[in-house]
Amino acid sequence: MTKNTKILLIYTGGTIGMVKDYESGTLKPLNFGKLLKNIPELYQLDCEIESVSFKKPIDSSNMSPEHWVEIVSLIEQHYQSHDGFVVLHGSDTMSYTAAAMSFLLENLSKPVIFTGSQLPIGDLRTDAKENLITSIQIAALREKGEPVIQEVGLYFEYKLYRANRTTKINAEHFEAFASLNYPPLVESGVHLKVNYEYLLRNGRTKKLHAHKQLDNNVVILKLFPGLNKIVFQSILNIPGLKALVLETYGAGNAPTEAWLISALREAIEKGLHVVNVTQCSGGSVIMGQYETSEQLQELHVINGKDITTEAAITKLMYLLGSQVSPKLLKTIFETSLRGEMQ
Repeated sequence: MTKNTKILLIYTGGTIGMVKDYESGTLKPLNFGKLLKNIPELYQLDCEIESVSFKKPIDSSNMSPEHWVEIVSLIEQHYQSHDGFVVLHGSDTMSYTAAAMSFLLENLSKPVIFTGSQLPIGDLRTDAKENLITSIQIAALREKGEPVIQEVGLYFEYKLYRANRTTKINAEHFEAFASLNYPPLVESGVHLKVNYEYLLRNGRTKKLHAHKQLDNNVVILKLFPGLNKIVFQSILNIPGLKALVLETYGAGNAPTEAWLISALREAIEKGLHVVNVTQCSGGSVIMGQYETSEQLQELHVINGKDITTEAAITKLMYLLGSQVSPKLLKTIFETSLRGEMQ
C-alpha cells in the first residue's frame, strides 16, 4: 500500500452508512462526503480514499438489477483512475448483488470488496468500523505493483470470501455470512493472512468488459413435502418465464411423482432452463447418485453442482441478458466462469 493507491468507496445504502440521531433515536444516512470526519481511523490508512454515493441510498431489500447496473457503471467509470473499490451495501441482499457483480465485471483485475454491518457506524458497539477499515486495507493490498485481490469479494467479521460463494446465514450475529463450499480468501487477525492458493488470477491481458444487460424472467422454487401439482404447474407456466432455479433436497433429489416429472419435461421441451441446486447450506448436487435425482438427469436438467442459490439466479440473469444461445446455456452454466462453482 502506498499513498498512490486510490480506493473508491461506493455507498449504496444499508446499516453501515447510518448514524443515530440521538434526539429522535432514529437512524439516518451518513453524508459520505464527511466520512473521514466520522471515522478518523481512516486517516491512518496508507492510501487515498474517495467516495461516491447513490443519489438516493436504499435499503438493500429494495435492491434490483437496475441498481446493479448503476454499481457496474460507477466501477467502469472509475476503473482506470482507481486501484480498488469498496462497495457499502445492506447485508440482506449483499450476496445477490456481489454475486451479480462477479458475472457483470468480466476480465476484472482489480479488487471489488463488498461490506456492510449489523450495527450503524455511529453505534458504540458497531462492527461497521472494523469491516470498513479492513475492507479498504484489503482493497489496497499490492505486491510487485499488482493488486493481491483481483476479483469480487465480500468481507464481514474478520473474513474475506469470494463473493459468489457467500450466503447470509444470520440476521443478528456479527458473523452474518458464510461460504460453506469455498475457503476464505483472507483472514483478519493481528495480521492479514492471505490464502493465495484460493485467489482468482485474471491478469491484465484483457480489458474490463462491464456487462449491463440482465434478464430477470427467472424464478426460484424451493421444493417441500406437500408441493402440489397446481402450484408447481402454475410456476412453470408463468408467461415469459425463461429459467427456474429448483432448490432440491440433499444432493439434488426431487420427488419421483409422475406429474412432477411430466410437468418438468413439458416445460423443458418448451425451452425453460431448469437449474438443480441443493437447498442445503453446504454441499453439492450429484445427479444420478440416488434414484430421486436420476430422472432429473435424464431430463437434462442443468447441474448446479455446489453453486449457491444467489449465484445461480444472478448467473442466469447474466447469461440470459447476454443472449447466450439456448443450446449452449446448459454447457456454459455448468462451467465455472468466476470461480462460483467447482
